[in-house]
Amino acid sequence: MEEKTKKKKIRSYPILILSGFYVLLFTAMLVYISVYSYDNRQELMDNSYNTRQQILLNQNSRGRILSRNGDVLAYSESDENGREVRIYPYGREFAHVVGYSTNGKAGIEALANYYLINTSIDLSQKVALDTKGQKYPGDYCITTLDVNLQEVAFDALSARKGAVVVTNPKTGEVLAMVSKPDFEPGTIKQDWDSLIADTSPDARLLNRATQGLYPPGSTFKIVTALAYIKEHPQDYNNYRFTCSGRFTFDGESISCYHGENHGSVDFVKSFAESCNSSFANIGLGVSRNVFSQTLDQLLFGKELPIDLLYSKSSASISEATSVGDCMQLSIGQGATSVTPMHMNMITQAIANDGQLMKPYFVSSIKSEDGKTVKTYSESVYKRLMTADQARILQSMMKEVVEQGTASKLKGLSYTAAGKTGSAEFTNTTTDSHAWFTGFAPAEDPEVCVTIIVENAGSGGSFAVPIAKRIFDAYFGVE
Repeated sequence: MEEKTKKKKIRSYPILILSGFYVLLFTAMLVYISVYSYDNRQELMDNSYNTRQQILLNQNSRGRILSRNGDVLAYSESDENGREVRIYPYGREFAHVVGYSTNGKAGIEALANYYLINTSIDLSQKVALDTKGQKYPGDYCITTLDVNLQEVAFDALSARKGAVVVTNPKTGEVLAMVSKPDFEPGTIKQDWDSLIADTSPDARLLNRATQGLYPPGSTFKIVTALAYIKEHPQDYNNYRFTCSGRFTFDGESISCYHGENHGSVDFVKSFAESCNSSFANIGLGVSRNVFSQTLDQLLFGKELPIDLLYSKSSASISEATSVGDCMQLSIGQGATSVTPMHMNMITQAIANDGQLMKPYFVSSIKSEDGKTVKTYSESVYKRLMTADQARILQSMMKEVVEQGTASKLKGLSYTAAGKTGSAEFTNTTTDSHAWFTGFAPAEDPEVCVTIIVENAGSGGSFAVPIAKRIFDAYFGVE
């Protein structure tokens, strides 16, 4: 009898071990699902298949979106039929950056959606609202956006297509972001079919600041210059070149903008006067490996640290790249493309002694009864170049203002630095986008501005005056 009992116990051991294993596995799965759901609660809530969004919207009124100074950029109210509608007091001015919350979501409306449809007010206030049959107010979002800078950028771009990005290089705060053509966010539902059916180049829903891919033209000479400095850290200042308005090497030719003859130039003067011929030669003086590493470090073809929808910039070089393509790359032409936001990030890193701060749009989330729900603060994304390299580029960008193509920013009550660009996008040299990217004050940068004006001509003539208006507004110059 005792032997039978012993055998039965022995036979039950594997069952007990297996049962214990499955209990542990099930517990581990529950813990994993719980942790994953908590860590990714915002993404899960924002998923279009999540029906809880509608449940919350039936209970809560969508929260407000405010500027950094408390200006209301978006709020909800009930129409005559009792339906909640979204109101955008500044209309088209903030269309792309604030976005919309109907027919999908875009901009900050999408970024902050999780908080805008939730509420953190006290239980006592909920009870009081319940007795009145009213919805709870959703939490509201305070952005980094500056209404004055946004309005100035919007007005300065006027009826032109293009984009403007304004940031603080020391913190990563996005102060303004404009894209044109634009749309009326308050009537997005009524206009939706015509907006998505539009096959013209206008693409009004496209945020050109983060999604528009453009040939960078001469603004890319920042990248080529950095690669050359890395290749020739001790002797880059010994560079000399004689420009005749056209440079030919190995049967491939590059012309300066409008065939201008720059004469005898050194490294800094080549940059300040934006000499294509010299920079095609400079690009050929950089090893393919160093050039490729520089592109990687500056995030070309890489993920960008930005929470809005964006396009990846494109620029590449290898041992297989032809001489002609290398020359085109060196002056920001050919297959090279970049978004204004990416160019602004590179400019921020230069202004911030090589370190790129993560760009951000929202500074805090608060409940309608005043509690702070969440705060966002500055954070270093990564170092894009050494401090010494950044300071060399800062000095070169100052010369662009003092002695070169951005002279409209010279002799003002503040100092500025930057790089202009005239990016050809067709086979005819008369068609070019106007670029400017830069910062001010030159000696202690507080604000970065990047501008592209489509099919406008030279950066010095069309983009620099827009930058001046934005810098003037930032520094309070009348």
